[in-house]
Amino acid sequence: MTEQPMQHPQGTDTVAVAAVTYDRHEELAQLLRSLAVQTAPIRTIALVDSGTRPATDVVQAADGAIHYLRSEANLGGAGGFAFAILAAIASGARWVWLMDDDGHPEDERCLTELLRAAHEHDLDIVCPLVAATSDPSRLSFNFRIRGLPTNDRASLEPLGFLPDMVHFFNGALVRTEVFSTIGLPDMKFFIRGDEVDFLARVRKAGLKYGTVTTVAVRHPATWAEMKPIFGGFITPVIPEGEFKRFSYFRNRAYLARKYRSLRWFGADVIGFPYYFLTQRDLTGLRAWFRAYSAGLRGTGFGPPPS
Repeated sequence: MTEQPMQHPQGTDTVAVAAVTYDRHEELAQLLRSLAVQTAPIRTIALVDSGTRPATDVVQAADGAIHYLRSEANLGGAGGFAFAILAAIASGARWVWLMDDDGHPEDERCLTELLRAAHEHDLDIVCPLVAATSDPSRLSFNFRIRGLPTNDRASLEPLGFLPDMVHFFNGALVRTEVFSTIGLPDMKFFIRGDEVDFLARVRKAGLKYGTVTTVAVRHPATWAEMKPIFGGFITPVIPEGEFKRFSYFRNRAYLARKYRSLRWFGADVIGFPYYFLTQRDLTGLRAWFRAYSAGLRGTGFGPPPS
């Protein structure tokens, strides 16, 4: 049964950032610089560092209140966000702003505009556009408008606000009550799929969300991973790297099973075999089948091999 939308308590708009990093020191420095110049105040930055090279020098050189949380275990994106979110909530902030280390707010008014839109539309979660670092005129991830996919930023900006559309977790501004309602990102996904699972829980809880098209965060695009087939009707995603592929395929299967989504399952069992067969990549097909089978059985989870 769908839950009733939560009631939002009155109070000041205190914001804490929940950020994760893994061996991207230059990108992290850019993120911290972009956060420091936001026109809306940030109470603290809860930064979880799971990398092989601690980012202490970057943190010490940055402005602002940073709660540096060093993890000697590789928590993955999902586990890192869960850790950072708890630390951000513990600061007493009413909002948590989620940031990955390879992205950053495009300008200083990003947080201000997100807060404004959250109040104007009475939202539980509000996101900016995610513009490609290499070409900010295009979006890193497609939106589907009137049934057609697009990543053309200029066509979306005049709309101002896209209700019921978000791309987690880059730049998402979330009321702290949301996490009490639906929980934290699920760390067993490690990488890939945790954002899909989180959005599914948001929808099930009946929470209000949307995207502001007048501000953006910059983030590397994943266009090279997207392999449109059947005229773009299905777009299999083929990540680079053996572990990323295994995780993505396993997590997709697990999510199709968890949410009993015949649409996801149908697209996968048609799209991925078709792609690998047309590429004459039998090794890739076998790897997909092993990972997808594991996900359907609910097995194969864990961190990457050391």
